[in-house]
This record gives sequence, structure tokens and C-alpha cells, in this order.
Amino acid sequence: MNFRQSAATRSRTGASAFTLVELLVVIAIIAILMGLLFPATQSAFNSSKKTTAKNQTVQIATAITAYEAEYGRLPSNTTGKVDSALVNILCSTTADTNNNPRGVLFLDSSAWKSGKGGTNSYGFCDPFNATNVYLVALDTNYNNQITVPTNASGATATITKHVGVWSIPKVGSTDVLINSWD
Repeated sequence: MNFRQSAATRSRTGASAFTLVELLVVIAIIAILMGLLFPATQSAFNSSKKTTAKNQTVQIATAITAYEAEYGRLPSNTTGKVDSALVNILCSTTADTNNNPRGVLFLDSSAWKSGKGGTNSYGFCDPFNATNVYLVALDTNYNNQITVPTNASGATATITKHVGVWSIPKVGSTDVLINSWD
């Protein structure tokens, strides 16, 4: 009887332990599941960045429109980019006698972070790349028409808007147009 009890006890403890093969199978299953999950996660990150970029294009266009409402003219911009000079005009509360004499804050922004976008020495950059500065078209002759891209390939169109802001980041292997007017 003693012999049977010890054999039964041994078989119970042996059954509860994993063998090396079982452990490797579990690890392989987890690796396969993570491999399936990675593309979905990357797609969600890219979607989030696109939404952030779209929001920022609209915020920049709104800030430029607010500047015009405050001063009766569009801010000076010769580069066609939301460069550091335009960022200083829109984001500074320090009175600048030429560009923002009342020191009004039109656009609130933070330092550039991956996935968040923001400002750096280049200007206001999209969430995809720290050097990809938003582009801007201003209706400086006040005919309510601007020329803007219609796709990432470089095709353009004239639209009835006063301000247009856009970016063309590379999302995966594809260039994507993100704009303020759609």
C-alpha cells in the first residue's frame, strides 16, 4: 500500500510540470500571436498620427484666420511653410511691433514629439517626422482662391478658401496628403 501511494504521488507531481517541448510550443504560439498583432498595432499608430496631423492642420488654419480677424491682414509668410518665423508670429505672446503688436496667442503648441507633432527649429512639424514642416497657402490677393495639392503625387487645384494648410508624410511606404480643407 505504501508503494502504491508513493507511485500515485509521483505521477501527480510529474503531471503538473511542463516538459521542455510543451514550454517551447507555448512560446511559439505566443510569438505567432504577437506577430499577428504587430501590423494591427502599427496601423492603429499610423491612424492616430493621421488624426493628430489633420487636427493640427485645422488648428493652424484657424490660427491664421484669427490673426487676420485681429489685424485685418494675413501674417507675412514668404516660404509657403509653417516655418519658425510664422510659428513665432502665431505662438508668441511677446509683442512684436511688425507682426503681432498686441502679443495675442493664436496657436498653442508644444515641442515636437514623435507621434504628437509640434514645433522645433524647422517650424511646426507633423507627427510623422521632425523635419516634415506643414505647408501653407494664403490668399494674399484676397480673391478667395488658393492653389493646393489634390493628392500626394503633386497634382494641384484651385479651391475657394482663404487659408490652406497641409502635409504629405510617408505612411508606411505611401505618401499621404493630410489637409485642412476636406
